[in-house]
Amino acid sequence: MPSAVSAEISTTQLQKLQFSPNNSFNRTTLTKTLAISGLVLYLFSIFLFNDHPNCQASHFFLPLGFTRPTPPKPNPTDHHSPTDLSHIVFGLLGSEKGWRYRKSYVETWWRPNVTRGYLYLDRAPAKDLFPWSSSSPPFRVFEDNAKLLDLEESKHVAPILVRLVHAILEAFRQEQEGVRWYVMGDDDTIFFVDNMVGVLSGYDHTKYFYIGGHSETLRSNFFHSFDMGFGGAGFALSYPLAAALARDLENCLERYWYLRVSDQFLMSCVADFGVSLTAHKGLHQIDLLHDISGLLSAHPQAPLLSLHHFDKVDPIFPAMNRIESTNHLMKAANVDQSRLLQQTICYQKQTNRSFSISWGYSAHVYENVFPRSILKKPLETFRPWSKDRPPRPPHYRFDTRWPSDDPCEAPHVFFFESVGKSGRGDEIVTNYVRSWPRGLPACSVFGNHSADYISKIQVLSPVMKLPEDGRSECCDVSPLGGTNIIGVKLRACMEDEIIA
Repeated sequence: MPSAVSAEISTTQLQKLQFSPNNSFNRTTLTKTLAISGLVLYLFSIFLFNDHPNCQASHFFLPLGFTRPTPPKPNPTDHHSPTDLSHIVFGLLGSEKGWRYRKSYVETWWRPNVTRGYLYLDRAPAKDLFPWSSSSPPFRVFEDNAKLLDLEESKHVAPILVRLVHAILEAFRQEQEGVRWYVMGDDDTIFFVDNMVGVLSGYDHTKYFYIGGHSETLRSNFFHSFDMGFGGAGFALSYPLAAALARDLENCLERYWYLRVSDQFLMSCVADFGVSLTAHKGLHQIDLLHDISGLLSAHPQAPLLSLHHFDKVDPIFPAMNRIESTNHLMKAANVDQSRLLQQTICYQKQTNRSFSISWGYSAHVYENVFPRSILKKPLETFRPWSKDRPPRPPHYRFDTRWPSDDPCEAPHVFFFESVGKSGRGDEIVTNYVRSWPRGLPACSVFGNHSADYISKIQVLSPVMKLPEDGRSECCDVSPLGGTNIIGVKLRACMEDEIIA
């Protein structure tokens, strides 16, 4: 096997090969010697590069003193990879007192060792909260805010502003590696993280984005701002915007020390960077009272991202308390969040019936044919969030329908009971059962086709995720022969199909 030593030509040999009139070596001998040496070098290089396949021969033929640049190492935060849950950090604002009653809400959607983020408490948890549940987010206690609470002798900052400031600052300081979004919310908010990932992946996380939701109550937006994301519902800050805010938040406190609403304060700080709110209809502040089933049964055509104020409204399912209702809704959410609460409308023309399905929550059957433009308006089963008694209109940021006792207008109401896969495994089956009789006669105007006999609605939906193509799904109705069960099959709408 040739070696580097045997391949070399010594200085002495080179001296012997020099041309001179008296030298015994002639030009032919020199040529042969150089040819043999070149062949040896060539064979040696082939051996070397075959033995080390990662070494490139071109490296040996670079000019002296030139070093080929080392390829850059892969970036662990590849901005071109799809956004997933690991790219999102949640910061939840809570209180030590309230956590006893609200932890059950958070534990329905928090995924231990998967979801990233922290619960920020106003004081250290008492002994009865230990051992800390592994199903809860890790907690942090707010830092000492005394310095910020009194910026100047004449300026006293509202403590709630400081809490929000420090929650953002601390979340940013504690979690940066691979982070694309910071989502802030309250500890009585239920987030739907799969939908959150899907929605945030549609925005460029390398740019400044402030994504939030409005209040349902018109007056709340009027008194605060129509360009403000309501923090209870949750808002999302892209990494670059969160980084800029982290550098400026304490200065922003000095500029807006007089504000008393933390969400309005954040909006003002964001506006100073030239950024306005990107509103999303799936973030729900739930500034409503009592029964919100009418709203949830006609959800806007947008992925459901959050539900806030569950302590302030009635349980969303009959015969269940608030925690039981939350767990029940999450049974459907854990199977298909993309369709959760998405409204699908279809008709049984031979009996003049309209069917409105809020996937994973409810089904309404009307003994009349109503166009989608009517059925997409929520029934006003709720009341506005207002201190006025009675509240003065206008009330809401959306159209509503007033409940009616007219049998041609009042729906038969069914609520989500169960979810599973079909026998073939290619469809999802959700069942909706009647919780109480409607208590009205049949609609005589449209043929007395009473729907009182129906006890269950069985809905078949595709296993594949609902595409966000700007259209709702369509559906077909088919009675399950000889039973009191109606089957509804969801499908993609055909081109130019009219839902009416």
